[in-house]
Amino acid sequence: MTQAPATIFLVDDDESVLRGLGRLLRAAGHATKPFASPSEFLAQLSGDTPGCAVLDLRMPELNGLELQQAMESKNCHLPVIFISGHGDVPASVRAMKAGAVDFLLKPFDEQQLLGAISEALHKDAAARAGRAETAALHARHAVLTPREREVCALVAQGLTNKEVAQRLGTTEKTIKVHRARVIQKLGVDSVAELVRFVDRLGQG
Repeated sequence: MTQAPATIFLVDDDESVLRGLGRLLRAAGHATKPFASPSEFLAQLSGDTPGCAVLDLRMPELNGLELQQAMESKNCHLPVIFISGHGDVPASVRAMKAGAVDFLLKPFDEQQLLGAISEALHKDAAARAGRAETAALHARHAVLTPREREVCALVAQGLTNKEVAQRLGTTEKTIKVHRARVIQKLGVDSVAELVRFVDRLGQG
């Protein structure tokens, strides 16, 4: 599946800062999308586009931290980099605890910002790959019948065919058939691989 190119979303109520950031990032080869207000950004936010967000800390309507929370509430997991003209230690601590990639004070070093954006884009790509893999695992697991899911779970717990049969009140021969179907439908080659599959499914 072809993924859309990464976009750097810039949110700052200072138009001159938006223009400056845009020039810098485009010169570095990045696609950018500027927003002069948090509400404008949230109105167009889908979370489908890969990239990251560079947010000013102090803005009318919502400050950067509130905007970060609003993004989370809309199930948008774009990595966030904060920029601020004020040395606000409590705010920087809150931002980093909430998962921000970096917190830069204006005027910041351009290379520092580019480095933070590179880190954010790698983080976003890895997170998207992880979510896609988890979705694929769930799709494969969804094709199992309810009984096959029971057998799958018990086999993954290390139970033998005989033990699974006793647990489910059926015959060992029937469990062998279900187990073979589970392995075939999940596309795994062994019980060990099935156990790893179920473990990864549980982490999703």
